[in-house]
Amino acid sequence: MSMSLPPPTDFTGLDCLSTGTLVLDADGRIVFINPAAETLLGVSGALLVGEDVLKAFARSPELLNAIQTARSEQEVVIEYELDLMMGGHPTLRVGCSVTPLDNPPHAMLVEMRAADPQLRIARLERARLQQEANRELLRNLAHEIKNPLGGIRGAAQLLEHELPRESLREYTQVIIKESDRLQSLMERLLTPHRMPRFGAVNIHEVLERVRSLILAETPSVALRRDYDISLPEIHADSEQLIQATLNVARNAVQAMHGQGEIILKTRVARQITL
Repeated sequence: MSMSLPPPTDFTGLDCLSTGTLVLDADGRIVFINPAAETLLGVSGALLVGEDVLKAFARSPELLNAIQTARSEQEVVIEYELDLMMGGHPTLRVGCSVTPLDNPPHAMLVEMRAADPQLRIARLERARLQQEANRELLRNLAHEIKNPLGGIRGAAQLLEHELPRESLREYTQVIIKESDRLQSLMERLLTPHRMPRFGAVNIHEVLERVRSLILAETPSVALRRDYDISLPEIHADSEQLIQATLNVARNAVQAMHGQGEIILKTRVARQITL
C-alpha cells in the first residue's frame, strides 16, 4: 500500500496536520518536518532537514526498524507505542505510522503522536485480565489432572505387590515416583508464586531417576553411568533438577532417533559458565 504527496518541494499541506510528520527521500534523508513534529521532538526543523534518519534517530531502534520494514515490504507499518530518543532530550513514548509514498518515488511518510496514557492503561488492564483468565484455566486444568493421579499411583502400588521379580518392580516405582512428581507440579500450578524448595540433593539420585524414566520410555537407548561418587550433596530444588535433566536426556534421545548411548557423567568442573 502506498500514497502520493504533492511535488517534493511543496509539502505545505502537511503543515496543518496536528500529528508530527516527517518525509524521507529515497536515500533516507529527512526532506520535510512539520511544526507539530518540531514541537513533539523539541527540535528545530532547520536542524533536521537534510539529515540522514539513521543518524538523527540513531538512539531510536524501534522507529528505524519500522521505517526499514515499511520500505522493504512496501506496506504501512503501525507501532502503537515505542520509545523515541533524540540527542539529550528525554525519552518520548509515541505511536507512529510509516507509509511508503509513490510521489516522491521511494519516499516515506512518518507520522508520530504522543502515546495516549489512557489507551496504554486500557491495554495493560486488558493484558492483566487475560493473564488472570489464563491462570484460572491452569488452576482448573491442574485440578482435573490431580484427580486421576491418585488412582494411577494406587494401581501401581497394588501391581507392585503382585510382581514376582524385583527388576519388574523398578517400573512400578517409576510410575509411583512420577505420579508424585506430577502431583508436585500440579501443586505448583495451583500456587504459581511458590518459591523453589531448596534442600540437600544427591545429584546421583537425580540421575538415577532420570535413567529409570528414559529406560522405561526408550528401552532401545543404552545409558552408561560414569559417576564421581565422592561428590558432595548440593543445595538445590530436586524436582526442578529432575525436570531439567530429564529434558536434556529426552532431547538427546530424540536427536539419536531412539538409538545409541547416553553417558550420565558427573565430575567437579571449575571456572565453568553455563
